[in-house]
Amino acid sequence: MSEFHSTIKTIEWIREGKLGGFSRMIDQTLIPWEYKKVDIKTTEDIYNAIKTMIVRGAPAIGIAGAHGAAICAIELLRENKENFVEELKKGIDYINSSRPTAVNLSWALNEQLKVIEKYNTKEEIVENLILNAIRLENEDIEINKRIGDYGAQIIPKGATILTHCNAGALATVGYGTALGVVRSAYAKDNTIQVFADETRPRQQGAKITTFELVQDKIPTTLITDGMCSYFMSKKMIDVVVVGADRIAANGDTANKIGTYTVAIAAKYHNVPFYIAAPKSTIDMSIKDGSQIPIELRDEEEVTTINGKRICAEGVKVINPSFDVTPNELIAGIITEEGIFKPNELHKLFS
Repeated sequence: MSEFHSTIKTIEWIREGKLGGFSRMIDQTLIPWEYKKVDIKTTEDIYNAIKTMIVRGAPAIGIAGAHGAAICAIELLRENKENFVEELKKGIDYINSSRPTAVNLSWALNEQLKVIEKYNTKEEIVENLILNAIRLENEDIEINKRIGDYGAQIIPKGATILTHCNAGALATVGYGTALGVVRSAYAKDNTIQVFADETRPRQQGAKITTFELVQDKIPTTLITDGMCSYFMSKKMIDVVVVGADRIAANGDTANKIGTYTVAIAAKYHNVPFYIAAPKSTIDMSIKDGSQIPIELRDEEEVTTINGKRICAEGVKVINPSFDVTPNELIAGIITEEGIFKPNELHKLFS
């Protein structure tokens, strides 16, 4: 296994001349058993990489979408399509349909649509889609570091931080959102530690969060999703920091299934609960969390662990990938521009 560093790029554009290139990303379905990068060179492959969670985490999905728009344009240019722009927009719509909840995907694709409208020739469009994808990719790491630095300010000395799912370097281009807060806080105070929820059904906390933190030598304890109330009642958790896939205008926040439960427990036990996410995750076009689309995924994610069925045949399964935490349970939303109360998000866009 290659050595992991929090500064590594989860996803990056590999250039092949002025009008060519492809997306190279870490295959997150293999972690922690194998650390491998894959090259994505077609529109179909970028769709599948997002859908099957080879790339996952809202910011990383967004960058994958930006790369996908460039890949689609390169394909169409090579095919010399006459209705280039029309076909390119169809390709972007197709990529956008891969996962519905994380707004970063549609945000990044909209950034690419702006490029398409700005230029006239096929070659100009391809070149500038590539350049814009690289720009968004590079900006992501700097955004995450700013989120981390703001978030570190609310972490008490010697704190134990609970996180749910993975919002680390591997959920972004690098550094992470919730784990960016952990990394920045640990850089100032190496007495802090992390409790990581396992995060059923796909176990991103167990497989990915612990992988990152152990590699960074940050003290980490793995717990199952149902244990958080127990440890809060024992006063063994001081603060909760999680990521987000979409934040409504009122601060209601969609994140990995189980986050809502953690937030309820935190409220009861007077443990502050924070969201760490870039501005691009905030969707001011929707009023509240009831309007956030929730992705339903395959039942096999619940019935099977690491290829082995864990329950009786014939049992019914419902597998929502996300839930929505109401704004009243959220102490603050940590962004690259500061920490805001859920009802203050409009200040970011004024």
